[in-house]
Amino acid sequence: MRYAITTFGCRVNQADSLQLELELRARGGTRTSVDEADLVVVNSCSVTASADQGTRQTLRHIERVNPDAQVVATGCYASRAAEEIGALPGAPLVVPNDQKHTIADRVSSVEATTAHRYADGPGAGGAAVSPGVVGRVAFLLRVQTGCDQPCSYCVIPSTRGRGRSLDATHVLRAVTHAADCGFKEVVLTGVHLGSYGRDLARSSSLMQLLLALDTHRSAVTYRISSLEPMDCAAEIIDLVGSSGRFAPHFHLPLQHASDTVLRRMQRPYTLDAYRKAVDRVRHRMPHAAIGSDLIAGFPGETDEEAGRTLDYVSESPLTYLHVFPYSPRPDTVAARMPNRVPGPTIRARARALRDCGATLSRRFRERQVGTVRSGLTLESGADVLTDNYLKVSVPSGLDRNQRVRVRITNADPLAGSLV
Repeated sequence: MRYAITTFGCRVNQADSLQLELELRARGGTRTSVDEADLVVVNSCSVTASADQGTRQTLRHIERVNPDAQVVATGCYASRAAEEIGALPGAPLVVPNDQKHTIADRVSSVEATTAHRYADGPGAGGAAVSPGVVGRVAFLLRVQTGCDQPCSYCVIPSTRGRGRSLDATHVLRAVTHAADCGFKEVVLTGVHLGSYGRDLARSSSLMQLLLALDTHRSAVTYRISSLEPMDCAAEIIDLVGSSGRFAPHFHLPLQHASDTVLRRMQRPYTLDAYRKAVDRVRHRMPHAAIGSDLIAGFPGETDEEAGRTLDYVSESPLTYLHVFPYSPRPDTVAARMPNRVPGPTIRARARALRDCGATLSRRFRERQVGTVRSGLTLESGADVLTDNYLKVSVPSGLDRNQRVRVRITNADPLAGSLV
């Protein structure tokens, strides 16, 4: 069976797609292009209206270029709007998020020739693969899914369900599998990663999981994916800063710098609390990458409130920004709020934030010139992803997935020399 997988959205979706790909390969599947595949899986996102649109466009494109393929639509948009997707040309098979783990069984009658499958979530199940074969050098591991935090703008709790964690034993087994396959970095992902362990029969926490990973027998290093500000405890920051096994890289979504807007968003923290977490990261790790998500044009956002966000981030220690123009999501609290911000105003505010983000990224790159960072070579061997999340061009000739040290010699474009 020849397959293709198209993934929209965050690293959680990417981790799900990686797990599916491993399972398909275990059943003898081989990756190919969309126009040549027997099976095409579209793993959708529904965070914004444009994400929904991208899924629809992709499914229509698949029908045009490969009408004979078996097409499966899964992910958050598929979970939220199954009938809408099922009515598209080609009538894709819709598999909701809570049944993603059944896709390989549904589309193949061939028994898996390897391995163990975990009950609810990703693990080592699937073929043994080398880094880069499935499109990534790092191994994306989803240790948690679902969310119990009712942000007023977010549709994800209704598409992913309640928070559910993968037992630490399974997480450690998956890390062993990744290490045995040759991966040198594991990226820990979750829809609400900071809530890890709260739902387990024997209550645990993200900190306890990180401590267990820190003593794992392998030599893999870890990168923590997006972490909500209220979950970024001082002890986690201090562990990352002292361990040597965790990348100095935090992604802490702020969403807005006005406490009034944060309350309307139903975000359970204040700007002051966020500032303290970010400042602690910068104090403990002067060269750390610190990213954030921001929403522009939330209902009722005034010029003054928008200005507070721009003022804070422009002077903050953040090193990159992901900016999302607000778009109403069906059946959310925010979709029913009055005082919608006009579209042109939303776009202008988003543009200003993106310009600010570009400035922050440039400043960070410039500060890194002359420093030596550890990293991994990427696909061609001509680029290195550093521990602090910089993609640096280096002299070619190395294989991918090589752990190296690189001296950053130029900021724009980023370039370096191997040490």
